[in-house]
Amino acid sequence: MDLQIFIGLILTVLPFIELRGGLPVIVDYAIRNGQSIWPYFFIVVILNILVILLIFMFFDLLHEVFMRMRWYQKFVGKVLARLQKRVDRVKERMDRWGYFALILFVGIPLPITGAWSGSLIAWALGLNRWKSFLAISAGVVIAGLLVLFASFGLLSWLN
Repeated sequence: MDLQIFIGLILTVLPFIELRGGLPVIVDYAIRNGQSIWPYFFIVVILNILVILLIFMFFDLLHEVFMRMRWYQKFVGKVLARLQKRVDRVKERMDRWGYFALILFVGIPLPITGAWSGSLIAWALGLNRWKSFLAISAGVVIAGLLVLFASFGLLSWLN
């Protein structure tokens, strides 16, 4: 596997970077090497969707165990405190728009609005896991398409 693909895949699973950072790296690789972008696109999207499952499994199964550890309490406490503003905003929208608000939150490719944040918000609000998974996954696909099209435009502009 080429190093650029590996870096793109690693970026795809990192919190706050996700496919917004990984996909353009992989699109650049595919274009430079004359390869089809679509297989890479689907791999990146699926990888980002798998993150949702990992987050839900971790918080549903291991969060309580880890909360007994001081370092974890401090770290997660800080993350959840920062996330609380977003949780409050999404909660207001959830009351009005339902799970569509979660789709929009994840689907608009801005910093800190990806699968990681969407999953943490869904967990913090105690939302239905299956509905949340579907909504966040739909948001990941939308964000992936937007980032893909933006990558095409940016790369054609740079060349």
